[in-house]
This record gives sequence, structure tokens and C-alpha cells, in this order.
Amino acid sequence: MPASPSPVSPHPTPASRELRVHTITLAQPLDWLLRAWRDIARCGWVSFAHGLVLALGGLVIVALAHDRFWLLAGAFSGFLVVAPILATSLYALSRAIERGEQVGFHVVLKTWLSWQNGHFSKWGNDYWCLVQFGALLGLAGTGWMLTSAALITLLTPVHIGTPMEFVQHIILARNGFLFELWLAVGGLLAAPIFASTAVAIPLLLDRRVTLLQAVLTSWRVVLANPLPMALWAALIMGFTLLGLGSAMLGLIAVVPMLGHASWHAYRDLVDVSGVPERDEPGRENG
Repeated sequence: MPASPSPVSPHPTPASRELRVHTITLAQPLDWLLRAWRDIARCGWVSFAHGLVLALGGLVIVALAHDRFWLLAGAFSGFLVVAPILATSLYALSRAIERGEQVGFHVVLKTWLSWQNGHFSKWGNDYWCLVQFGALLGLAGTGWMLTSAALITLLTPVHIGTPMEFVQHIILARNGFLFELWLAVGGLLAAPIFASTAVAIPLLLDRRVTLLQAVLTSWRVVLANPLPMALWAALIMGFTLLGLGSAMLGLIAVVPMLGHASWHAYRDLVDVSGVPERDEPGRENG
């Protein structure tokens, strides 16, 4: 008597195998930026709306902490830490273009309001993976904000209330090492966060993988491509500083550019063949 087939589990688990990562050329990050602008041309105002929202968020931070630079510096740093999560719907828009689907504000709404419908179990870690990652990044941003505030307020001999006072008494100070310490501590936090988020969030959005899988894959991508990913990190930081330095107005273009480019980085760097899609195209989740 032939053996009966094993029943299909109603609670599928994410793929447990290790995802293969690709190596890329040093110039590949520039191609991601070029493809990002093609996506922006397809999405139009929907892409720029993401940048506008984050620019307005930056202006709110300035309004609340303009005369307390210790808070301003930490808040902006924390703001940048959680930015990859805030760009999730930009990844979804690029994915829709790649699939040949229509793009519009409905994609953004589905990403933020309905992404969880594709989960069979509402109690497993797979359901909460993006929420968990966002919470972890939020904690990291808060930790750096408090650390930055402590360094500036406790180790500075004078009150620092404005950016110019920060430049005069910390960056251009003849004696002391506070600025170097501030940069070193910020770098120690930024490096592992970049390594953990380089491709993790697009991967979590796109495929049924665990949070640990996504983070470890992101680290393997960075370790396999140290120079291209260092260039990518420098481009992200450089464009972000340009956006911030233009009274936040530059963020309207910078945010969608970096968000769409991050999707193309994920697609070039990670082989997800054989890994189930989190939201299969052309199918409504339920």
C-alpha cells in the first residue's frame, strides 16, 4: 500500500537554508542610484511624498531642539538609524515595478496596513519580524541619542546650544578629544547598524525569512563585498548630509533615491531563488 503524502502544514515556516550572496564590482552602487531614478520616474509624486514626510519630520526636530544642540545632534542621528524602516514602502514600489504591476499610493497603503495578511500564523516571529526590527532600530537610535547628549553635555566645558557653538567649542577646539570621541562612538554604533540593515529590510519585505536570517544575510553581504559596501555607506551618508544641509529640502529627492536604490542593492546582492515570497504577485492575501 503506497504511503500517503504528508499533509501540508497550515503554518509554513521560513526557509532555513543559508541564502547565497553575490559579489559585485566597486562601481555597482552607482548603478543602483541610476536605477533608482528610473523607479522615481515611474512612481512620480508617490516617491517624492516619502521624502517630503521625512523632510517635515526633520523640520519638526529642528523646531523642537533648535537651541539644544546636544538633543538636536542625537535626535538626527537616531532619525537616520530608523530611516531604513521608514523607507519600506519605497522598496515595495520598486518591487511592484520589477513585477510589472501598477504603482501608486495603493502600494504604500498595502505595505503599511496589509503586509501582515500574508502570514498564516499571527503568533509566530515571522509575523512580527518587521515590527521587531523597527523596535530594535528605534532602541538603537534612542541609545545613541542619549549617549550623544551625555557626551556633549557632560564633557563640554561650556554650554552648547547651537550648531555654531558645537563647531567652535568641539570641532575646532584646540585642546581635548571630545569630537574624536563623539565620532568614534557614533562610528561604533553606525557600522554594525549598517551591516545589519544593508539588505535585511527589503529581504524581510520580499521573502518569508526570519529576522535572524535577514540580519545574518546582511552581514554576509557586507563581509563579501567590503569595498563596494563601504562606498555604498559613504554615498548614503554623503547624500543624507546634503539633504540635511539644504534645510531639509534635499531630503525630498534624497530619501526616495536611496530607498529605491536599496531595493536594487538587495536584488543584486542576495540570491533568493527557492525562498517563498512573502506576498505572491497577483494574489490577494487573506
